[in-house]
Amino acid sequence: MAIVYNPEKRTISLHTAKTTYQMKIGNLNYVKHLYYGATIPDEDLIYLVRRYDRGFSGNPYDSLAERTFSLDAQPQEFTTQQQGDFRINSIEVQNADGSFSFNGRYKSHRIYHGAFTLNGLPTAFAAENDTVDTLELVIEDAVTKVQVTLLYSVFEEADIIMRAARVHNAGNAAIQLKRIMSVNMDYMNGRNLDLLSLPGRYGQERQVERQPLTHHVHKIRSGRGISSHQQNPFIALMDRNTNEDAGACYGFALMYSGSFLAEVELDQYDQARLVMGINDRLFNYTVNPGEDFDAPAVLMTYTHKGLAKMSHNFHHFFRNNLNRSKFVRDVQRPILINTWEAAFFNFDDQKLVEIAKAAKDMGVEMIVMDDGWFGKRDDDNSGLGDWVVNENKIRCGLTELVRQINDLGMKFGIWFEPEMVSEDSDLFRAHPDWVMEIPGRRAVRSRNQLVLDVGRKEVQDYLIESINRILDSANIYYVKWDINRAITDLWSNVLPADRQGEVTHRYVLGLYRIMDGIIKTHPDILFEGCAGGGGRFDPAMLTYFIQYWSSDNTKPLDNLKLHYGSSFLYPICTMGAHVSAASPMVPLETKAAIAMCGTFGYELDATKLKKKEIRACKKMSDLYHKYYDLNFFGDYYRLANPFEQVNLVAWESVSKDKCEALVTVVTVNLTVNGPQEYIHCKGLSPNTRYHLQGGGYDLVISGMALMHAGIPIPREVPEFSAFLYHIQALDE
Repeated sequence: MAIVYNPEKRTISLHTAKTTYQMKIGNLNYVKHLYYGATIPDEDLIYLVRRYDRGFSGNPYDSLAERTFSLDAQPQEFTTQQQGDFRINSIEVQNADGSFSFNGRYKSHRIYHGAFTLNGLPTAFAAENDTVDTLELVIEDAVTKVQVTLLYSVFEEADIIMRAARVHNAGNAAIQLKRIMSVNMDYMNGRNLDLLSLPGRYGQERQVERQPLTHHVHKIRSGRGISSHQQNPFIALMDRNTNEDAGACYGFALMYSGSFLAEVELDQYDQARLVMGINDRLFNYTVNPGEDFDAPAVLMTYTHKGLAKMSHNFHHFFRNNLNRSKFVRDVQRPILINTWEAAFFNFDDQKLVEIAKAAKDMGVEMIVMDDGWFGKRDDDNSGLGDWVVNENKIRCGLTELVRQINDLGMKFGIWFEPEMVSEDSDLFRAHPDWVMEIPGRRAVRSRNQLVLDVGRKEVQDYLIESINRILDSANIYYVKWDINRAITDLWSNVLPADRQGEVTHRYVLGLYRIMDGIIKTHPDILFEGCAGGGGRFDPAMLTYFIQYWSSDNTKPLDNLKLHYGSSFLYPICTMGAHVSAASPMVPLETKAAIAMCGTFGYELDATKLKKKEIRACKKMSDLYHKYYDLNFFGDYYRLANPFEQVNLVAWESVSKDKCEALVTVVTVNLTVNGPQEYIHCKGLSPNTRYHLQGGGYDLVISGMALMHAGIPIPREVPEFSAFLYHIQALDE
């Protein structure tokens, strides 16, 4: 078993292939967190916890005046409330008598095979040949009978632990749940920890910031109703000296697509505490007697081998344990061309066929009809929500248009934005009460659209039925699912006043039900997510969408930073990336090299390309297929940091057997008469002889030389040049 309970020592140890996580049922039945790190055999690590009389740190009443026992200084598996611990907490509950108190102590636990699931929330699953065990540990407040079940699924081979919390009201009166975190993580020595996060903004998503912990509460959050462009539900804590290749590193990724919160506090004793879960701002959930509330899952991993290994753990897990679609591994994804930047709203069926014909010569295999094909939709002021074909544009009808595209030997994709509505739409005129709008106040517009209350079942049913009708009417191969605004005006016309604090979470649960009813019922369609670019790119979304549009910003040099930041958590095969007409000073070949650090496609008008450009695109499309398996399933290494490196950016994909690698280098600022630049490979077998081709090289050389001596990068080249170095092991 990956989970071991020692009844004599009352320790519970979770073991993955290379890590150990230990907790102990300790004094007064409080559950203490003892250790998370490299594998340690089944020892009782309670000796790590030292007790002192800490001034002004209170003691539980039944500690019998034992002044060295205070929850304000003890590492805990899940915190109490109003029991003397003044640090950031895991739960805030208001009881029926108005009190704010939760004194959770050990009640029971059970261990079983398989991964836990949550009510209405996505979780990871056990892939083929995975060893997965689960611990359910119940803590209870003896007075109110409020219980919290701490859930831990241990994915042994993957070095991943999935955690969550379930609140159960076993009392006889309703409670108000005002805060519930999915994970609490205490570090007994946090003074030398750094925090890494992925902040950003629209068009500049998932940038990278690393900062030392200070004696404050460091808060990473989204309050926008979506996981957001501004923050991503991922953080990493690491030792101050940790780099790509070495050092202790702890990664945490929340499987939730709404407003979230991650907090890290360095306390007065240099202990650190991390909590992560639903954002408690504007959140208040009623839990009646006998009811449960499930908090979303968190995926966490530890390694002492640096940031690259942390990323590899997440990448492997995301590819194998989040999405069961055949497009994850069994079916190669087609090269697509999207019509948005080619035509915006100005297209008809004839224009689409013309684009498809021209794109086929580029090696494109699928055309995607973006916004503007439905309702009365000639701009972004009308039609949204009316999921019927606009036959003034698609004059031949959708079924016939798709047939014409298929007759060209190409597949067909389509765009939807299910969660939003235009005021100038038949849907809004029929159901104005379906919109989120606070009584007596006019709703905030964004992109001239309003938000549907998708927490309502009738709204969910309408979207499932109307979108499925379109999907079932033609041979549709691909769907781009978009959302183009944040969530405001939190209000539901079907909830009473005292339950309006549930709206934001009910929205997320409703969205997951809609996606269950559309995506999960169409296993032969490839679904890609989008949120004005990468505004809702999160692990929960990847249980529905095998890929996510990384950003509306298709400028290739900006994407160097965007892909770098995204790669700390997300594998290449999940990052939507296209070659576009943006940045005309950057060669097409360089744009393609950057887009291959993603799912690869085109975002331009193929009918306006010159023959020379079409031939270049065909060559690049062929390279995408040639290196598909290597890029999508290999280990990804960041070789040069675009936030620090001023001359070039580089990355590498290495096959699992270390027999093949592809190194991509993009020059961004090779100064006149400057120094020689070198790129050092990673992940190769030191004693293997490799055939190196590309960038003017055709030679046989050892893995040791490629990793430690490196590859000299040509200097006398045009600005923004790209080089692909293919590395193949020789047969011995």
